[in-house]
Amino acid sequence: MTKADIIDVVSEKVGLGKHEVKIVIETFIEETKNCLNSGENFYYRGFGSFIVKERAEKTARNISKGVAITIPAYNTPVFKPAKELKEFVKNNVPVKK
Repeated sequence: MTKADIIDVVSEKVGLGKHEVKIVIETFIEETKNCLNSGENFYYRGFGSFIVKERAEKTARNISKGVAITIPAYNTPVFKPAKELKEFVKNNVPVKK
């Protein structure tokens, strides 16, 4: 599913125009990014949490040159699904074979 698909579905279910729904969805995403950018975590009860996780500095190897390089510490966004979402997927999404 793409952002355009979500806009179509929400527009039909809510009865708003696609342009208004697009603005709402893009504003939600932008505010989530702003929250994470300021170092705060974003919690959406029943769905999950978007958290900022700090990755420690580490040493890696450049295999082609055979030298060790240092990768500095950095922050990365991480999504942790809520228990309800995990259970929903577990009970409703068929296992691919």
